[in-house]
Amino acid sequence: MDAHALLDDLFGRIGPTAARAVDGLGDDALTARLDPEANTIAWLAWHLARGQDAQVAAAVGRDQVWTRDGWARLFDLPFDDSASGYGQSPDDVAQVRASAELLLGYVDAVQSESADALAALTDDDLDRVVDEAWDPPVTLGARLISVAVDSLQHAGQAAYVRGVLERTGRA
Repeated sequence: MDAHALLDDLFGRIGPTAARAVDGLGDDALTARLDPEANTIAWLAWHLARGQDAQVAAAVGRDQVWTRDGWARLFDLPFDDSASGYGQSPDDVAQVRASAELLLGYVDAVQSESADALAALTDDDLDRVVDEAWDPPVTLGARLISVAVDSLQHAGQAAYVRGVLERTGRA
């Protein structure tokens, strides 16, 4: 299996994992918290897509679907359009309120854009340094793996929250 096939497989797992965590949930379950400062399923789904959207776009020189395709307007969040969830407070987390359909629509749009971006890359592109602030410097290939792993971690966190909510009768 080559690097492209591995990246396609890795990124291809994000959307279905997020969908299993979000699909069919109502507003109460999407915004429920396991404790007063915990992340909600809605925030986790939004953040995993925003992080992937922002980082893949920056790494490959594309516009983010968040702003380019009007998702920022559809979500109508009280944040700057550049916000992706990093460093947000518990109060910020509570501001992310969206339907399962809207959340998964954005996840799907980001997945599609990422798949398109990945298909355009060459092996040489994957070796290109995209961040010299680290030692060793970060290549595009390493950055893409990091983005996918981060997105999958957040999808898994959302699935965990859903499981707790279901077992306790809150979903």
